[in-house]
Amino acid sequence: MGGTMNHSQDTGPRGMPEERKLYIVDSINDLNKLNLCPAGSQHLFPLQEKIPDVGTNSGNGSHSLFFMGLIMVLIVSLALVSFVIFLIVQTGNKMDDVSRRLTAEGKDIDDLKKINSLIVKRLNQLDAEQN
Repeated sequence: MGGTMNHSQDTGPRGMPEERKLYIVDSINDLNKLNLCPAGSQHLFPLQEKIPDVGTNSGNGSHSLFFMGLIMVLIVSLALVSFVIFLIVQTGNKMDDVSRRLTAEGKDIDDLKKINSLIVKRLNQLDAEQN
């Protein structure tokens, strides 16, 4: 692409508008021939001359469609990977919360066991004093 840009700069700033004007005039003439002439063989030749251009444009279009599809697939895969990473991070955070809760509940259970053992000892002492 850079080579064509350098070539257009070499021809000068006036080269491109003149070519475009000629192209526009040719296409207007072709349209006039199509509109003025009845269905005959005269306007078939310009159409046949333009068929290879259409073929090359469709080839370039298929390449551009391929690249657009590839870019879309890459964007979708990037979105899926980021979503999976987000889910992994969220799951890790929830696992940390669960482990903190389990350790806190384990400490609470140990405290309850100590209180239970103290209550049982005190009840045994009261029973011994009553007897």
